[in-house]
Amino acid sequence: MTTTTSSDETVILLPKPTSKTSQDSYHLAYITYFILGAGYLIPWNAFITAVDYFSYLYPSASVDRLFAVVYMLIGLVSLLFIVFYSHKSNAFVRINVGLCLFVVSLLVVPVMDVAYIKGEVGLYGGFYVTVAAVGLSGVADALVQGGVIGAAGEMPERYMQAVVAGTAASGVLISLLRIFTKAVYSQDEIGLRKSANLYFIVSIVVMIICIVLHNIAHRLPVIKHYNDLKIEAVNNEKEEKGVLYDALGKSTLWDVVGTVKWYGLGTVMIYVVTLAIFPGYITEDVHSQILQDWYPIILIASYNVFDLVGKSLTSVYVIENSKVAIGASFARLLFFPVYLACLHGPVFLRTEIPVTIVTCLLGLTNGYLTSCLMMVAPKTVPLQHSELAGIVLVLFLVVGLAIGSVVSWFWVI
Repeated sequence: MTTTTSSDETVILLPKPTSKTSQDSYHLAYITYFILGAGYLIPWNAFITAVDYFSYLYPSASVDRLFAVVYMLIGLVSLLFIVFYSHKSNAFVRINVGLCLFVVSLLVVPVMDVAYIKGEVGLYGGFYVTVAAVGLSGVADALVQGGVIGAAGEMPERYMQAVVAGTAASGVLISLLRIFTKAVYSQDEIGLRKSANLYFIVSIVVMIICIVLHNIAHRLPVIKHYNDLKIEAVNNEKEEKGVLYDALGKSTLWDVVGTVKWYGLGTVMIYVVTLAIFPGYITEDVHSQILQDWYPIILIASYNVFDLVGKSLTSVYVIENSKVAIGASFARLLFFPVYLACLHGPVFLRTEIPVTIVTCLLGLTNGYLTSCLMMVAPKTVPLQHSELAGIVLVLFLVVGLAIGSVVSWFWVI
């Protein structure tokens, strides 16, 4: 283990895995974090992708907007609670509880479809139960996402890269399912039911895989190695601060927030821009006479694929200068005038190719810059506080999602 000393604290850095015990044999830990990253976004993608089915069942409800508000607000409140009490709980337990809650929330839709709804329109008791399931999924997301990002923050940067690449992979998977169901199933009541049930069944299978992998992964030598390093760092800090250690929780929280705040603000800006444009603008404001209703599906798939490409590129190269990465996050505000030009500008900009190219760039920059900031930020604090730094970053990310969702209702003229 190596340390660097500043004027007011000693920062414990992660050593390079030189011993056999710290090697990730067959990349099992990397694969596990990748799948966990995909897992915690799959449920939300399932609910929102099945919005056609829910809109058919409940025509007088604003399904997509209500789902977003419930999911994000409950997730945000849950994350705030976790931030303040993470030092009194165990990430391993939080992730397990969250994954189980995901399974329960995902089971609601197919079980209710078979036992109660049966394709009948206007049974709003089912709608309220579905909204409750979305809220439960928001709690689960806070538990799993906060735990997984926090745990990855204690590991070398490649594991955080695995998590964020996994989140992009979940979008690609759901896009592929959407293309499949659009091509195979009719867009009537029967086809919508089959599509929705497929989304939720696939999501449940992914959740079960996540539960199995998560409970096996903590036994892997590489993960045990870095867990031991964290325990050693925590014990050293306890010895240094003595009886004052337990009383310094809030002070430590604000110290961590102060250290990572610019990374967090960069993350907020990334998702304000992205959510203000995607998917609302793409699904509602651009149209194609050639591709017709396939156009938004292709655009969403293009965004998701390039988001995955961006998050994968950081396995090859990460921007070392944090000011450049944060500045680039704010520079993405330029997408607003570019998309306005695609909506109201010259005719050639309103055609399919320019809009698709800009959408691919939106996904690419979203993925790459998110990955850069999430990988670097937890390494700016002492090892024993890396988990908390990861959870704080997730909180910033969710705030960005919430603000972006609100802005999406107002910016396009």
